[in-house]
Amino acid sequence: MTLEDEFKLLIGGYFGIIEMDEYKLKEFILKDIEEYIEKYVAQNPILNYDYKGETEKIKDQVSLKRKLQDSLLVLRKINGPLDLCLLIKKRLEEIK
Repeated sequence: MTLEDEFKLLIGGYFGIIEMDEYKLKEFILKDIEEYIEKYVAQNPILNYDYKGETEKIKDQVSLKRKLQDSLLVLRKINGPLDLCLLIKKRLEEIK
């Protein structure tokens, strides 16, 4: 997986969590993901990469299903809460 792909996955996961309105503590998880993304970008800078443009592209063009799938991977990386993972899996089943 390239650095660009990893960044896209992290951003997609972030926006997937934003869609989980039924999870009351999502603000705390979003904060953790933001910090993880900031550390990732600081440790793995990509020259001449439009981070902001790519973020907007993912926000607007990537499907909800893909964002939710990315969020499961991101939650695994940050050791996120199991109950949120289960809610996401349930929502993914409803989408299929």
